[in-house]
Amino acid sequence: MLSEKMLERYAEVLVWGLTKARKKAFRKGEIVRVAFDFPAVRLAEVVQGRLIERGINPVLRSGLTPAMEKNFYGLSGKKQLTFLAPGDRELCEALNGSIYLYAPASLTHLRDVDPGKIAAATVARKTLKDILDRRDSEGRFGWTLCMMPTAELARQAKLTEAEYERQVIRACYLDHDDPAGRWETIYRDVGGIKKWLNAMKVAYYRVEGKGVDLKITPGLHRKWVGISGHNIPSFEIFLSPDWRGTEGRYVANMPSFRSGNYVAGVVLEFRRGTGSVVRADEGEEFARRQIAMDAGASRIGEFSLTDRRFSRIDRFMANTLYDENFGGSYGNCHIAFGSSYADTYAKNPAALTPAMKKKLGFNDSALHWDLINTEPKTVTAQLVTGKKMVIYDNGVFQY
Repeated sequence: MLSEKMLERYAEVLVWGLTKARKKAFRKGEIVRVAFDFPAVRLAEVVQGRLIERGINPVLRSGLTPAMEKNFYGLSGKKQLTFLAPGDRELCEALNGSIYLYAPASLTHLRDVDPGKIAAATVARKTLKDILDRRDSEGRFGWTLCMMPTAELARQAKLTEAEYERQVIRACYLDHDDPAGRWETIYRDVGGIKKWLNAMKVAYYRVEGKGVDLKITPGLHRKWVGISGHNIPSFEIFLSPDWRGTEGRYVANMPSFRSGNYVAGVVLEFRRGTGSVVRADEGEEFARRQIAMDAGASRIGEFSLTDRRFSRIDRFMANTLYDENFGGSYGNCHIAFGSSYADTYAKNPAALTPAMKKKLGFNDSALHWDLINTEPKTVTAQLVTGKKMVIYDNGVFQY
């Protein structure tokens, strides 16, 4: 759906994101995996060329078609669901970077599959995720991802293909002559907001809006991060809170597609850090099964805010990457069930052992599921001094 000119600019931004996302500079001869869905094959070719020009060794991996995915989850026995191919661990231990080009041909092909099967396969592959997370913390691995517009995404978002493509171009600043330069400017501008947030000593945050009254406890040694190159596009600023301090009610008014299922109108209740699904307009049983995937799946791993002044996304895109960065009239807030991010640890993330994570309330899970609210809201910081400060109101950081 994108012209050759837009694909070249997209590849430029992705390489910018990849290099920004890693703590150490890339060197010639290092290995970067380029994973792609079939509709993104042309972008994969352009990205491959850009990497080769920089002396990088790209390893290309194509994703499964909807029929292949349905075969896997529908026909596999338990051992097949949890099977890891020889060489998977070794590749992850050797990777220096990863770029994922998401371009789904279907969003609902797994709706009749037992959610337990999807959960079992996800949990089995957590060992690979753990390897990459460790290498990321050590500064030896960086990653980024993006989305290619497809007819299926446009259809599910109830947009024409031209409207959908236009949203992608605007969201990624591909309509600029120097899109990577524009992203570098955003990176610097948001740096001031992160510095302001991280200078505060906060006991907890309170999120208030229509149907939302949620307490988020940052915990010890946390910092706000974001606009790091990891996602293209990305406008969110987030932290991984101490999951044990989460209390109250949250509403995800933005629908989401996950593992071939559609979930909408989710209402959540948190007590002593553990969340439960009160109800959902659609996909309620799937949502309940997702947050029962493992011990950490019902706990919070992320709290995020997006400033509408940076994001040009103003439509539902049927894709979490875009929806979690929604700008619109009021920005967005989202929480994520499941795994936390080690890079929100204010000290050296490489020193964050499993025992330390547990002690500090960093959540661990095979799941990471973002649930988004785009309605007007106010976020207040309760400082340790007893003073209250509004940090975010109607989609804008009060910086």
